[in-house]
Amino acid sequence: MARMVLKLASLAAATSGIYLYGNKFLDPNDFGVVRVGRAIATTAVITYDYLTSLRSVPYGSEEYDFLKSQVHLRSAERLRELCCANRGTFIKVGQHLGALDYLLPEEYTRTLKVLHSQAPQSTRQEIEQVIREDLGKEIKELFLSFEDTPLGAASLAQVHKAVLQDGRTVAVKIQHPKVQAQSSKDILLMEVLLLVVKQIFPDFEFMWLVEEAKKNLPLELDFLNEGRNAEKVAHMLKNFDFLKVPRIYWELSTRRVLLMEFMEGGQVNDRAYMERNGINVNEISRNLGRLYSEMIFVNGFVHCDPHPGNVLVKKCPASGKAHIILLDHGLYQVLSESFRMDYCCLWQALIKADMKRVQKYSRRLGAGDLYPLFACMLTARSWESVNRGIDRLPVSASEDVEIRSNAAAYLPQITRLLNNVPRQMLLLLKTNDLLRGIESALHTRASASSFLNMSRCCIRAVSTYQRSKSHSLYRSAQISLTEALSLWQINLYELFLWLKGSQLGNWVIALLSWMHHST
Repeated sequence: MARMVLKLASLAAATSGIYLYGNKFLDPNDFGVVRVGRAIATTAVITYDYLTSLRSVPYGSEEYDFLKSQVHLRSAERLRELCCANRGTFIKVGQHLGALDYLLPEEYTRTLKVLHSQAPQSTRQEIEQVIREDLGKEIKELFLSFEDTPLGAASLAQVHKAVLQDGRTVAVKIQHPKVQAQSSKDILLMEVLLLVVKQIFPDFEFMWLVEEAKKNLPLELDFLNEGRNAEKVAHMLKNFDFLKVPRIYWELSTRRVLLMEFMEGGQVNDRAYMERNGINVNEISRNLGRLYSEMIFVNGFVHCDPHPGNVLVKKCPASGKAHIILLDHGLYQVLSESFRMDYCCLWQALIKADMKRVQKYSRRLGAGDLYPLFACMLTARSWESVNRGIDRLPVSASEDVEIRSNAAAYLPQITRLLNNVPRQMLLLLKTNDLLRGIESALHTRASASSFLNMSRCCIRAVSTYQRSKSHSLYRSAQISLTEALSLWQINLYELFLWLKGSQLGNWVIALLSWMHHST
């Protein structure tokens, strides 16, 4: 079997080489034998490790589970080293995997998370080259000052603080110079290697990862598209006065350079920063949930990279209000109307613990007979909690451990599900996991208010859709009345929860109890 792995690895190298030389759109010299060889060697070593380390151990035994965890960890570390070495697209894909906290084994997500802080940095000379090629001027001609050390570096670009000639302070996002040329070839290489691995492990269903990268990377590499996304979401959510989106300076922006208004603050998962600056943690968590519920359920236009570096918080000195600053608008998911309605109805069923509708809408979204697993993946709750109602009790430590353990135990079924659900679902699952990571850091996960906000958005979205399909004034009025009553019920329930948790509520309960005993 080991010989077969090495033969297949050689075949992969030969196949990719033949394909690249035969494709007039690709220049094989850009790949570099070291870059390709490193990826093939890492894949072969990981495959060999899985094949040999677990071969003679009884499946399901404690020893098997222990050894499997060790293989997961070794493989994740090798994958991380490959991503850091090959950079660019490899780091982007590794970051995506690291964000799937409740869908992949913990050994992988924990190991790959560090890629958010280990992204490469371009040199000053490379930065100058990109600005010169795209804007036709030198840095000193455009800026009064330009900080050499980037504010942050990501897989595809890095951001520098600068001051324009007119005195405006800006953030300058500059694409790494080699990413554009390498991205399509990196994706091709990954596709070939994943196809080879699937021949050895038929249950290995990760082609969805390559398909997503193929679709999303060209969009993320076009900074003009990112600027348009930023303006669209700012307009779409203009009613949320706590949301701040940096203004785009179009006159100095290109496909590889993006100039934005400079905004700063603490990361959204930094509870200590919020406490030091008098920012209400629960309010931030609640408002972040409102933003994403509005994007997902009502508008169907979703910012899909809310990792802590892209979501900042800051207290406004003048008003005393806490603002949420949303950065990095390169990756958005546009949801079709039919998908959005099914997703709304599924979440309404999950919140109400209506299992018949959970099954119905999970199947409509491609889950098939794996709908219980799908419900657990969406909510990051156990099947028992889903049946009881996910808004009834917060997530316990033991339940969180159970969910993470199940991610390893049900990996083949999870990957099969990810291969079957609509492509729109994949980025939503990643977004869900990133938001849960923020809530966990703030200790606000699965609060009742977050489910109430989701319910409001789902009701509004479904009612708006039903009215658009209605052809009579009577039916439209009926839908509007049902919507108003449903929202009123939620407001009443929210008032009840507030009274229950407040000092006033405790006094009322004590008074009622005293009156009851007196009579």
